[in-house]
Amino acid sequence: MKIKVQSIGLTPHAPLEEYLEKKLSKLETFYDKIHGVQVFLKVENSTDKENKTAEIKLEVPGDDIVVKKTSASFEESIDLCADTAKKLLIKKKELA
Repeated sequence: MKIKVQSIGLTPHAPLEEYLEKKLSKLETFYDKIHGVQVFLKVENSTDKENKTAEIKLEVPGDDIVVKKTSASFEESIDLCADTAKKLLIKKKELA
């Protein structure tokens, strides 16, 4: 599984990228037909403290799965995205 990270308005540091890869590589245990993953990290322009958005696009046969979450930290946003993606992958596997 190939993971491609794009960040808008910031440069992700190495620990964040390692965290991201560790979290997303676990998704393959739930659905083994993931071709690739695109991750978009962005800091929203708002006065709100919860302005860090992570968007994960899983390239799977059929329709791609896209999950987008915003929270106070990128790690939290990535966790929320991974949890939601896990549920969607399990549901997709059951339907297949």
